[in-house]
Amino acid sequence: MTTKKTQRSEFNSPLQNHILAALPALDFERLLPDLEFVPMPLGFTLSESGDLTKFMYFPTTCIVSLLYVMSNGSSGEIAVVGNEGMVGITLFMGGESTLNRTVVQSAGSAYKLKGSVLQREFALGGVLQHLSLRYTQALICQMSQTAVCNRHHTLDQQLCRWLLLSLDRLEGNQLVMTQEMIANMLGVRREGVTEAAGILQKAGLISYARGHITVLDRSKLELRVCECYAAVKHEYDRLLPPPPYNASN
Repeated sequence: MTTKKTQRSEFNSPLQNHILAALPALDFERLLPDLEFVPMPLGFTLSESGDLTKFMYFPTTCIVSLLYVMSNGSSGEIAVVGNEGMVGITLFMGGESTLNRTVVQSAGSAYKLKGSVLQREFALGGVLQHLSLRYTQALICQMSQTAVCNRHHTLDQQLCRWLLLSLDRLEGNQLVMTQEMIANMLGVRREGVTEAAGILQKAGLISYARGHITVLDRSKLELRVCECYAAVKHEYDRLLPPPPYNASN
């Protein structure tokens, strides 16, 4: 008898995650029984700073934000993770706890894997280990570029970068995100996001209403964005496998 969990998983294949899709068939089949489908609702917190890392998450249709939280409660996004990557790299980097908060930025789904299983696979020294290390290098690039961007570029350029990085990890041209959430991601006041979004909307690049952002002209958005987006995208394209074809079929 087919379970409800299996029925849901058929429409959210783990092969929608680029790292899992790039594994040799034997490696993937060995992992498959341990991959657990999990819904990822908007705003859901996977972990707080200092939490022990127990699972590796492989996003398929969601986006997860990595946020650094200050002692006064303010926060700023340091990276986004979607179907190109994984959440929980401390499991194989030697640390037992995470330094950041991880929050679902765009609702969808993911597959999670117990830390003990991930560490067992990593110890084999196979393709998953190789892909995990290359992904970590790409993630470090994104974190570094985000820090530079937040220091040297205008808020509307930062918003362009954030929108493009998010779109690269989603199907379609729409995001569901309140101005308050965007402000928390970018580490700025809500009024600043209102002004930056207004600039982009007036230029005909996006439309924004009731928490729904639609990118109307991606090509012009790419012309307006700072160099940081291209730098990050180049590293991801260089280091990671290309998106799988028909992964959901």
